[in-house]
Amino acid sequence: MKKYFNLFDLSQKVNYKTEVLSGLTVALALIPEAVAFALIAGLSPLTGLYAAFVMGFVTAVFGGRPGMISGATGAVAVVIAALAKSHGVEYVFATVVLAGVIQVIAGVLKLGKLMRLVPHPVIFGFVNGLAIIIFMSQLDQFKDASGQWLTGTPLHTLLILVLITMLIIWGLPKISKAIPASLVAILVVFGVVILLGIDTKTVGDMASIQGGFPPFHMPDVPLNIETFSIILPYAGIVAGVGLIESLLTLNIIDEITETRGRGNKEAVAQGTANILSGVFSGMGGCAMIGQSLINISSGARARLSGIVAAVMLLVFIMFGANLIEKLPMAALTGLMIMVAIGTFEWASLRTFRRMPKSDIFVMVLVTLVTAVLHNLALAVVIGVIIAALVFAWDNAKRIRARKYVDGNGVKHYEIYGPLFFGSVTVFNEKFDILNDPDEIIIDFAESRVVDMSAIEALNKITERYQKVGKKVHLKHLSKDCRKLLKNAEEIIDVNVLEDPTYKVVVDKI
Repeated sequence: MKKYFNLFDLSQKVNYKTEVLSGLTVALALIPEAVAFALIAGLSPLTGLYAAFVMGFVTAVFGGRPGMISGATGAVAVVIAALAKSHGVEYVFATVVLAGVIQVIAGVLKLGKLMRLVPHPVIFGFVNGLAIIIFMSQLDQFKDASGQWLTGTPLHTLLILVLITMLIIWGLPKISKAIPASLVAILVVFGVVILLGIDTKTVGDMASIQGGFPPFHMPDVPLNIETFSIILPYAGIVAGVGLIESLLTLNIIDEITETRGRGNKEAVAQGTANILSGVFSGMGGCAMIGQSLINISSGARARLSGIVAAVMLLVFIMFGANLIEKLPMAALTGLMIMVAIGTFEWASLRTFRRMPKSDIFVMVLVTLVTAVLHNLALAVVIGVIIAALVFAWDNAKRIRARKYVDGNGVKHYEIYGPLFFGSVTVFNEKFDILNDPDEIIIDFAESRVVDMSAIEALNKITERYQKVGKKVHLKHLSKDCRKLLKNAEEIIDVNVLEDPTYKVVVDKI
């Protein structure tokens, strides 16, 4: 029971200054993101800010990956935008609560391990596509209120301030890492704008962030089957998108920090956070790779940074709105551009000549789907499906058969490689039914009967031999394979030789 209540690893060495400053930096970066995502969903800015606080705080305390930041995200905003427009914000709150319940169930059922099915090219493509999205989203800051590109002095001012921010973030760590470079860059640009009286776009130009503590509010929707049928599709997609983005972000942070997070615990935390977000007037969300990378690159490794980020965000909303609204967007834009540059897996470009063409195709496709459609879940699902099909195709070509006739005139077929739906055609081509002797043995010591297509293939090959008066024996079938045959004994009747002791490896984790 200890591990469930041990929320903080007391054996972990925590750099409190780094954690607090990193959390403060993340809080400042969360504000424009949360406001922007709320506006994308057609909701009030405070709906996004409240979600960022609730999601960030709950997952920082209870999540499976210390240092990872959660909040309102674009992926969720895109999903709920249509619902918000057609049915209103109350249905959005109900959807977020239901999505949270689904995520908690997924975590309890330990479905987080399914992320092991996501191959590396898909992760590369996901990360690269996300980096492009982060970069492209910053280009809106170079447009005026009417959507036209800035020109003249406003453009030159914005560019100079953005470049100063980027230069500080790039150069300061080479001199000193005592204070997070991102926070220094924001404060320096803020000071320059205030001291020189520079007229440039600020956070307050996007929307006011003034508010109080997130109000408790049960979704005001009819509790009937009609409401459930309306919100269930959206809730399912929100839950899926949230889990995919969160668990992929967890894997990325794992690689950077060379530690291991707990996917199922994170799923439960994400679900709990969404449930609370829905009843505390928030739009819901999931892990945020951009803010997580800001946090990790600033040196944070513990839960404290996420807690500080969430609490400081709430402090800004309740007490510091007037000051925070004066922050120049140029500083936050420069910060997010540097995040995009750091997020992109530049190493993946250098591996083009060494990676299999199928892996390159999957990586590029996932990148394009992520960047163009902004649908992270769809991109990952497409990537996994294509990678699985490529894997099946490659394995289908690897099935082999070693043939020989023993001293008793019995012909042996020693099969190598898995027998499954993709390899049955090649498997059938290995046999010479008309010219074989009266008795043959098919040896599966180096093979496996995987699915019903394989069983049907065995049935067909047996029938073909029986039609010409010849007998077939199956040898070295494991208990798992023979269980498949027993379940299908109504459609196949073959002789099985021996009772081997080995088993097919089964994942019971």
